[in-house]
Amino acid sequence: MTTPAVTTTPDQDAISCEIDIVAPPDRVFKALTDDKQLMSWFNDPSCPVKYWKLDPRLGGKYNYETTAGTVVVNDVREFKCHGEIVEYDPPHLLAYTWIANWHDDKSLKTLVRYELSKKGRGTRVKVTHSGLANEAASRQDYTGGWPGVLISLKSFAEKGAN
Repeated sequence: MTTPAVTTTPDQDAISCEIDIVAPPDRVFKALTDDKQLMSWFNDPSCPVKYWKLDPRLGGKYNYETTAGTVVVNDVREFKCHGEIVEYDPPHLLAYTWIANWHDDKSLKTLVRYELSKKGRGTRVKVTHSGLANEAASRQDYTGGWPGVLISLKSFAEKGAN
């Protein structure tokens, strides 16, 4: 499978990448918003997830945490992230703040935004992570991380697991 190309804005504030998934938008959206499904696919042996909790609604909170794996960013091996859903339009749009313990500024609210659109028999998914202008190490990690997340999402959604 080809790794999705990553685009970085000229001001270094945002990165984005896209992937086509042969599954309907509602299936893909459910994979993005159901914490049991997130545990299945938003997980990797190099960065094993301990838990995912997500309240799928506007204003809903989420958090996840990993155990130590082989991935290290800013000397952090056990990752913790939390935030609030700020845009929620099933099955087209999901956006949430992203506050991560591996950022230089541990209180910085960045934004992760998934846009889903129907494409043929499936769904085009675009993820954009913004607010990264002053987070060089994390931004660099995300340029490899988000494509991997989309590949995992594609594999999971195309299997049709529920």
